Amino acid sequence: MASQQDELKHRSTTKSQETEQYTKSAHDKDSKSNKNINRSTRKQIAKRGVKSLTIALSIPLLLTLIDISLFGSSYQYVSMEKPFWFPRLWALHLACLGSSLLMGLSAWLVWAEGGFHRQPMAIILYLTQLGLSLAWDPVVFKAGATRIGLVLCVALFGVLIGCFRAFKNVNPIAGDLVKPCFGWAVLLSLANLKLVYH
Repeated sequence: MASQQDELKHRSTTKSQETEQYTKSAHDKDSKSNKNINRSTRKQIAKRGVKSLTIALSIPLLLTLIDISLFGSSYQYVSMEKPFWFPRLWALHLACLGSSLLMGLSAWLVWAEGGFHRQPMAIILYLTQLGLSLAWDPVVFKAGATRIGLVLCVALFGVLIGCFRAFKNVNPIAGDLVKPCFGWAVLLSLANLKLVYH
């Protein structure tokens, strides 16, 4: 009787150990497959993120480069008397490219957080800012409408404030990236004022 009980005990212990091992190996297989799925999902998300970031940076940068190459030369601006601290034309264009890059990155951060769906006004403000900055060169340098250029600068400054507030609410880093663009708007306004009162 005791030997039968020992044998039953041994069998049940063996079965429970086998069940434990089976469960453990099944769990290990599941966790390995989950890790593989997670890795591949993360890779796909990263690829999409890099692709969308490239688009978000390259489109405004390309538009700005085209704008500068078509409308960015001004004999009047280059030839006029300027104090030593006043921005040269190349510095103005470089600041414009930097601002375009920062605003593109800032807008991408807002998009990545889903901010354009939650706050549709943010995309309108971003596109308005891009349009105003692209309009300045042809209006001021090609058409010679310096007073209209000054209105564009004031409007640009106001839209940048709107972008800063809207972007900051979605992603604080995106809001911080807008801050240097205020400096560019001030630089543009100074250059425009000099052209108005030249």
